[in-house]
This record gives sequence, C-alpha cells and structure tokens, in this order.
Amino acid sequence: MLTTRKAPPDASPGIDPHLRNLAIVVVLGVIMTVLDSTIVNVAVTALGKDFDTSLSTIQWVVTGYTLALSMAIPMTGWSVRRFGARTMWLVSLGLFIGGSLLCGLAWSVPSLILFRILQGLGGGMLMPVGQTMLAKEAGPGRMGRVMSIVSVPAMLAPVLGPLLGGAIVDHLSWRWMFYVNIPLCAAALLAAVRMLPRDTERDPDARLDVTGILLLSPGLAALVYGLSEAGNGASLTGGRFLAGVAGGAVLVVAFGVHALRKGDGALIELRHLRTRAFTTATGGFFLYSASVFGLMILIPLFARIVRGESALDSGWLLAPMGVGAMITMSVAGRLVDRFGGRWIAAAGVLLVLLGALVLTTLDPGTGRAVIMGAMLVIGLGHGMIAPSLMAASYQGLPRQAVGAATTGANILIRVGSSFGTALMAVVLQIAIRDEVPGASGSLGEAAAQHTAQTPALLTSAFTETFWWTAAILLAALLPVLAVPRKTQAAES
Repeated sequence: MLTTRKAPPDASPGIDPHLRNLAIVVVLGVIMTVLDSTIVNVAVTALGKDFDTSLSTIQWVVTGYTLALSMAIPMTGWSVRRFGARTMWLVSLGLFIGGSLLCGLAWSVPSLILFRILQGLGGGMLMPVGQTMLAKEAGPGRMGRVMSIVSVPAMLAPVLGPLLGGAIVDHLSWRWMFYVNIPLCAAALLAAVRMLPRDTERDPDARLDVTGILLLSPGLAALVYGLSEAGNGASLTGGRFLAGVAGGAVLVVAFGVHALRKGDGALIELRHLRTRAFTTATGGFFLYSASVFGLMILIPLFARIVRGESALDSGWLLAPMGVGAMITMSVAGRLVDRFGGRWIAAAGVLLVLLGALVLTTLDPGTGRAVIMGAMLVIGLGHGMIAPSLMAASYQGLPRQAVGAATTGANILIRVGSSFGTALMAVVLQIAIRDEVPGASGSLGEAAAQHTAQTPALLTSAFTETFWWTAAILLAALLPVLAVPRKTQAAES
C-alpha cells in the first residue's frame, strides 16, 4: 500500500555510518577494476614488443577484458538473488585479484589474454553488485548522494587510467599494471569481510534463465566486439564489424522478446523496468555516454597526432575533467535527493555541450590551457549528470526490481560507451579522408605526410568530429528533459 511522506523533500535522512561503510567498501572494490579498463590501453605497444607479436594479436589483451566485462554483467541480477550480494561481491573481487596476479605472471600472449578474461569476469559484476547493495540500502531519500559516491570510480577511470598506465610503462615493467591491483583490492576484500553484513536476502530456489543467458551474454559480447572493431579502424562494410553488430543486435532483440514473454523468471525482468523514469534516464545516459566517451578518445588522439605530444602529456589533457567532476558530484547528489534529477542532469548536459563547442574551434596552435579549460567545463557537467540519471533510473521501482534496473543500466552504459567510441572513430576516418588529399582515413598515414598544410587539415577533421559529439549531446537532452519530477510517494 502506498503512503504519503509527511516530511518535506529536504528532510531526507543523512548518510548513516552503516551506509557510509558500505559506500567505502564499494568504492575501494570498484575503483581498480574500472581503472583497469583504460590503464592497459597505453601499454599495447610495449606488450607487443615484449611478446614479439602483432598489434592485432596483442589488442585482444584489451578486447578480451572488455568482452568478459560485457558477458558478466547480465549474470549479476540472478547471482545476487541466488547467492546474496555480499557473497557475489567477495567472489567477484576474488576473481579480479586472482586474474590480476596471473596477468602479472603471464608467460605468453595466450596466457595473458586468458587471464585478462578471468579478470574481466570478476570485474564485470563488481560495479552492478555494488550499485545494487547501495541502492537497496539507501532507499529513494538518499539515492542521489549514494549514486554520487559510486560514480567516483567511473569518473576517474578515463582520466587517471592513461596517466597511471603511461607512468608505469615509462618507468616500470608492464607487469606492474596488474600487480598494483593486488594490494588495493586485497584491502577492499578485507574491508568487505569486516564491514558488509551477512546476506539475508537470498533465494535458493532462484533458477538461472539459461535461454536468456545464452541470448544476452553472447549478444552483448558480439555487439561490443563489432563496435570495438569499428573503433579500431575496421571498415563498416567489413565482415567482423557487420557480423558482430548484426549478430549481436539480433541476439539482444531476441532476448528482449524472450524476457517479456517469460516475465518474472527472466534473466533481467524487463516488465519491471517499463517505467518512464527508468526508460528516460537510461536512454539519456546511453546517448550521453556515447558522446562523452567519444570525446575522451578524440582529445588524446588530437594531442598525439596533430600536436605531436607524448602519451603521458596527452593523458594530462583529460585530468581537468576528473577535477571538474569531483567539484560538482557531491553537491549534485544532495540536490538530486531534494529536487529530483531532471533539471540537474539537463544543466550538466548543457555544460558538457558548452565544453564540446569550445573544442569545435580548435586550431593547430591552440594552447593547452584552452583544451584543459574545456575539459574542466565538461567535467563540471559530467559530475552533475552521472548521479542524477543513475538516481532517477530507480525512481518508482519496487525494491525487488533494483537488481534488474542496475543490470539493465550497466548494460546500456557499456554499449553506449562502445557505440560512441566506434562512431567517433568512423566519423574521424571519413573526415580525414575528405580533408587530407590522398589519405585513406588512417591517422598515421595522414600525419606521416608532413606537409605544411597537414596539421590544419587534420585539425579540421577533428573539429568536424567534435560537432558530432555536440549533436549527440543535444539528442541526449530530449530523454533527460522527459525524466519525471521526483515523487514524494513512498514505495510499497
């Protein structure tokens, strides 16, 4: 039965010690797993040289991890129902630690790829399991604040990952990219054992939707693989891109049909998620993720190809984004709990759009201060968007639907970020082919021409691509503005 809250919107309960401890455990466990998604990217060349293998082969060290992450996420909802959130948290963190140690000890490329897959299977479930625990404990009155806390790793990963990876590759062995995870995640494991309460919500009779897992996990993996191939420069008419995207889309759609027919026993109970708040918030987050991850790929590429900067210097251009996000994130969480997420998220999108428009004005001689200033503005908006939309997606959902909502949102964000990376890479290739005479779309080939006009022509290609990111941000505003106002009705 629904009851009406007597307290005004600003009288929501504070963050009590139990919820604070839970948030600490989640952030400690998630931060290295999210960083690992980007930290290895800068070491691909070093790994190829060390193992004396081709770039296309060593790229599977990154791709295998990404695909494992994507395949593990759909298992989250069922595994939490069956075994309990605490148990799955400890198991996932243990898999990640074990995978990290084995990656550091890898003796060949196949062994490294295999251990990265193991690492990804553990890391893929940590974020959604952590979000599920926090969302259930916080309730609607504190959702914005806890979502701002759990957003910290996601905010920092794209910024700190390349910097940390570059520093390790420059001064240490690449193996330390994996060894560094072990003490930090071990501390997170000990904190979880001490601070997390024992599982009380578990259903031993919960049955795994085998048909659902056979449709959704391979479908997501194929979709992400196809998009990553486009992001790595594969032709849009090539077999790997078409097979991945088309095959993945068919399997994901088939899962949707299956889940709606099956109802409560489905791997992800889609019928619980057909609310305006969930569909608009996650739809906006999907488009926003596509745009902002595209931006974070383009900036380092611009610095390296057009300006000739090192990997570490290129990574520093993203650092202000993390600073900006940290400034607004905690304030945004409090405001979301008081007023709802719609207008805060919309203001954040407009700030990111402002930063993206600055990037459309770049020229080869633009100073680093301008780029870093634009990234600071983007970060200020980013810190407002993530907690707002994550909190809004849970609005009006019953407690038992939290796991399904968390899993569904994480899947959409994962696919959205892959889609954005692939789309911006393809748009940039086309722009280079149009702008640089004789270029096929390859960045390396275009930059290698060394003519007086090459930097200006390449810059023009980049600014055209930045306009695409701005257009996607405008599209993201539509679902964000459709997010319902915060309701004051308590959940049953």
